[in-house]
Amino acid sequence: MIRTEALDRLPVRTAVPALRRALDDRGVAVLCAPPGTGKTTLVPLVLAGLTGEGPVRRVVVAEPRRIAARAAARRMAWLLGEQPGGRIGFTVRGERVVGRDTVVEVVTTGVLLQRLQRDQELAGVDVVIIDECHERHLDADTVAAFLLDVREAIRPDLRLVAASATTDAEGWARLLGDAPVVEAEGVSYPVEVLWAPPARPVKPPHGMRVDPALLTHVAATVRRALGEREGDVLCFLPGVGEIGRVAGQLAGVDAEVLQVHGRAPAAVQDAVLAGSSGGRRVVLATSVAESSLTVPGVRVVVDSGLAREPRTDHARGLSALTTVRASQAAGRQRAGRAGREAPGAVYRCWDQAEDGRLARFPAPEIKVADLAAFALQAACWGDPDASSLALLDPPPAGAMGAAREVLEAIGAVDGGGRVTERGVRMSRLGLHPRLARALLDGAREAGARRAAEVVALLSEEPPREYGDDLAAALRTARRGQDGYAARWKQEVRRLSSSLGSGSPGTGKGGSDDAAVGLVAALAFPERVARARGDGAFLMASGTGAELRDASRLRSAPWLAVAVADRPSHAASARVRLAAVIDESTALLAAGHLRVRGEEVRWMDGEVVARAVDRLGAVELAVRPLKQPDPELVRGALVEGLLREGLGLLRWTRDSEQLRLRLAFLHRTLGSPWPDVSDGALLAETGAWLEPELSRARRRADLGRIDAGQALRRLLPWATGEAVRLDELAPERIEVPSGSRIRVEYGGEQPVLAVKLQELFGLAETPRVAGVPVLVHLLSPAGRPAAVTADLASFWRDGYKAVRAELRGRYPKHPWPEDPATVPATRFTSARLKRS
Repeated sequence: MIRTEALDRLPVRTAVPALRRALDDRGVAVLCAPPGTGKTTLVPLVLAGLTGEGPVRRVVVAEPRRIAARAAARRMAWLLGEQPGGRIGFTVRGERVVGRDTVVEVVTTGVLLQRLQRDQELAGVDVVIIDECHERHLDADTVAAFLLDVREAIRPDLRLVAASATTDAEGWARLLGDAPVVEAEGVSYPVEVLWAPPARPVKPPHGMRVDPALLTHVAATVRRALGEREGDVLCFLPGVGEIGRVAGQLAGVDAEVLQVHGRAPAAVQDAVLAGSSGGRRVVLATSVAESSLTVPGVRVVVDSGLAREPRTDHARGLSALTTVRASQAAGRQRAGRAGREAPGAVYRCWDQAEDGRLARFPAPEIKVADLAAFALQAACWGDPDASSLALLDPPPAGAMGAAREVLEAIGAVDGGGRVTERGVRMSRLGLHPRLARALLDGAREAGARRAAEVVALLSEEPPREYGDDLAAALRTARRGQDGYAARWKQEVRRLSSSLGSGSPGTGKGGSDDAAVGLVAALAFPERVARARGDGAFLMASGTGAELRDASRLRSAPWLAVAVADRPSHAASARVRLAAVIDESTALLAAGHLRVRGEEVRWMDGEVVARAVDRLGAVELAVRPLKQPDPELVRGALVEGLLREGLGLLRWTRDSEQLRLRLAFLHRTLGSPWPDVSDGALLAETGAWLEPELSRARRRADLGRIDAGQALRRLLPWATGEAVRLDELAPERIEVPSGSRIRVEYGGEQPVLAVKLQELFGLAETPRVAGVPVLVHLLSPAGRPAAVTADLASFWRDGYKAVRAELRGRYPKHPWPEDPATVPATRFTSARLKRS
C-alpha cells in the first residue's frame, strides 16, 4: 500500500513537473535539491511511473556508496508498502536483491560501470539517475562520461538525470549539453552556529592520524551539546577508527550511541534511518551522512571539521585515504542536517578565523586519486587516454602515465595502451587492477581459495586491532565473528565464484603465511622491501619503510608491504599492514623490476663503478668494475658537477675574474658573448670542458682542470670578437696616476676601487663596454670615502665635503681645492716635492 501522505510531504514534488518537461524535451536534466527533500526516493518512483503518474519505465539510480544504495532502496520500498526485491531492488558489490518485477534498481556507481562495460546499450533501461554527483567521485564522473557516449552513439532515447545536493550545477549542465537545471526548494530551518575550538592547540592531521586530543575535545563537545540542546546529535568524524574512539569516550552518556559508516552492519544502518524510538540518540557518522543519508530526529550537529580523501604519491607507489580539513561546502552540508525538521544548532570544533581559509569545495577525485582503475575502464571503453570522454576535469597527465605503467606491468594493456583479454577479465572482477592481478596470478601460485581470502583482506583494510601482520589478520578473520569478518567472508565467496571452480592452482599446497606474502607482493610489487636493520626496510620503489617498535615483523628479512603511509615531514613510510616473504617470492612478484647491468654513478662525492643486480631500488648483489665504460664515467662526472657544482674544477683568481667579465659582456651586449651561468655551463660541458672531461676518471681529475683555460674555449673566436675581450671588459684600467687598477665585475655594475688622489684631473667616469663604472673612492689608507658613477658631479658637488673630512685625517697628502689643476698621485705631498 503506497504511503501517499509521506510522498506528498516530500518537498521535491514541486519540481517534478519541470523535471518531466526537461526530460521530455531534451532527454537530460540536472536536478538540484537539498538533502532530505526526496530527490533520491520520490523522483525515481515518479519517473518509473510507480506513483500512478505516467507510463512505467525502468529506472536505474546510481549511488556513490553501498550504504546509500541499500538505504535508498529500503526507503523507496517502504514508501510503496513493500520490501526490497519487489518493484524496488538494489545491487551492490557482493549483494543483489532484485526480482522479476523490479522497476527501480539502485546500484553503486561501480556496479553501473561494470554493467556498462558488458552492455553499452543498457537494454531495457529507460532512465539513469546519477545521485550525489556534486561529490565528484571518480566512478560517478566516469559513469556520466560513458552514458553521454551511449546517448550520442547508440541510445539517444536514454534519459539521464544528474542529481546534486547543491546549487553548484553549472558544470554538470554544460557537460550534459546545456541541460536544463531544475531546482527544488528544501524545507530548511535556521541553524545557529557555535564555534567550539579546542582550548589548547591540536596537531594538524597527517596521513590517517588524528590528534587524540581533538577526538577527546569532540567527545566533550558532544556531551556539551547533549546538555545544552534538545533532540538527537549527529557528529561528523573522518573515519571508522575515529568513530570507535569517540564512541568509547561517550560511555555513560544518557543517550544511545550509534555508529554509521560504510562498514556498519545493515541492522545498525536501519536503526539509525528509522529514527528514535523514544530516548535521545548520538549518531557518530562519516561524510556518508552529509548528503547520501537523511537521519531523522537530528537537531544538533557536532562537526570535527575533518574528512578523508584519496591521495596518491605516484613517485613512491603509495596511495591511500588521508585525513584533510573538510571544505566549506562540506561544512554547510553538515550544518544543514541540524535544520531539516526544526531549528537546530551546529557546534564547529575549530576557530571562526580558520573557516575562511578552508577550501571552498572538496578536491575532485580525478585530480588526486590513483587512476589505474579509471585508466583500465577507459581502455576497455576503447579510449585509452580518455581524451574523448566528456569529463568535468581531465585526468592529470602524470597520474595517467603512472596508471598506464601499472597496467602494462600487470598485462592489462599492451604497449599502445589497448586493453588485453587479461585486462578485460581484470576489469570485470570489481577490484582495483593491482588486486585483480593478485587474484588471478595468486590463484595459479597459491590456490584460488587462499588468493581470494588474501585479496578480500586487501580490498578492505582490516581493523587496527587485527594488527600489522597480514597472515595473522587472515587467521583472525577466518575465526572472527565481528562485522568485518562477516563482510570479508562474503567477499571471499564472491571472489572465489568469480574465479570459477576450474581456476588453475586450486590444488596448490604451501603454508598460509607463504600464500599471504605472495599474493600481497603480487598486488604491490613496488612495495616488496628488504630489511635494513632495526625495523627499517627499503622498498623496491626506493621509499624507506619502518615498523612500529612492538611489531612482530621487525625480524623479517623481506616484507610485502600492503598498507603504508608517509607523513609529509617523514623520510620513511610507516608500515601498517605487511606480510613476511623471502627473496624468491620478491623476485617472482616483482621480476619486471629486476635490472642487471653496469652502473657508474657519482656517489658520496666520488665516481663509483660497479656491476649491480637490483630489484628496483633494492640491491641484490654488487661487485666493483675494474674497467668501466669511459662514456659512463664521463656521465658520472657530469652528474657530480650537477650535484656539487662547478667548484669541483680548479678556479684561480684570474679564472674567476674571467668568468665575471664574460658574464658582464653577456648581460650587457648579449650574443656572441657566452652565457656563463652555472646552468648554462653545466648544460654545455662538451663545449668547454673537453678533452679534459673525457680523460678524467675521478674527482681529483676534475680538480686539475683549469677552469679559466676551459672558459676561453667559449669566447667568440669564429666571429673575431674574442680579440676585443680586453678592450670591451678590460681586466684593469689605467688611471691618471699611472696605476693600473683591477676592475671588479661581480655586481650589476663594474666597480673601480681607487684612491681618490689617483683620479685628480680625470673629469669623466671611465666606461667599459659603454657602461660607466661605479667608482669607489678610497682614502690614502684604502678605506671607502665615497661612491659615485658620475665623477664630474662628484668633483663639482661632493669633493668639498670629502676633502674637509680627509684633510684633517691625512694631512701629509695633497688636498687641493681644485683637483683638476693638480696632477694625480699615489704619494704624499713631501714625496711629490722630492720628486
